Amino acid sequence: QGQLVESGGGLVQPGGSLRLSCTTSASISSFALMGWYRQGPGQQRDLVARLDYVGSTTYADSVKTRFTISSDNAKNTVYLQMNNLKPEDTAVYYCSAERTFPRLVYWGQGIQVTVSS
Repeated sequence: QGQLVESGGGLVQPGGSLRLSCTTSASISSFALMGWYRQGPGQQRDLVARLDYVGSTTYADSVKTRFTISSDNAKNTVYLQMNNLKPEDTAVYYCSAERTFPRLVYWGQGIQVTVSS
């Protein structure tokens, strides 16, 4: 099963950096898509960054100049490097893994990122 565990969140000042990690119980190569989403209180869960099985990436417009998604397949881990963080980046961040045929989506438990002075 696609068990996902996030780590690396916390409190950071505006302009600072964090790196989130998502470790999977299965090989990353077994998923069609890996992604990072975020959700604030009363908000929907929105895409932050996405990585497909051939290495193509997609970013939300609000983060594409500041965030980078990458993977280390040997460690079964996907990363989200977040630079120049802003208060509006404050949210719970979730790792997602997707399989197809049929479509199945797995979610991590979520990890808090707070950007504040």
